[in-house]
Amino acid sequence: MKHSRLRRGFSLIEVIVAITIVAIMAAVVVPRLIKYVGQAKEKRAKAEVAQLAQLVRLYMTDSGVSTVPADFDLMLLAEGDDAYLDNKDGLLDPWGNSYEIRIPGEVNIDFDIICLGADGITGGEGEGTDVISGQR
Repeated sequence: MKHSRLRRGFSLIEVIVAITIVAIMAAVVVPRLIKYVGQAKEKRAKAEVAQLAQLVRLYMTDSGVSTVPADFDLMLLAEGDDAYLDNKDGLLDPWGNSYEIRIPGEVNIDFDIICLGADGITGGEGEGTDVISGQR
């Protein structure tokens, strides 16, 4: 009587084929996911600069001034008993850099709220593109 040999695992060829399939799928999927994450961060930055611009305008209205003082700091929005922001984390962009205010603005007359993008420096392309309030 012949004993059938029991198979107890995967052969080396089967393991290599499985790893190759997973690697090919990862090579196709991961770049797309990274692209979508970058786009989501850019959209979030656009929404947040618009929100911060609105909060600065609200601050101006509450303070009774028609122009932003030259020494205005965005930190004022998160300070005091009646703060416009719940905490100072609202002053950080999706990449962890601080939003900036430029007085007078380049895009808007009074002021611009600016996110410097992923690279954290002025200018740039792709995810490093600056996001400015009021800019499309």
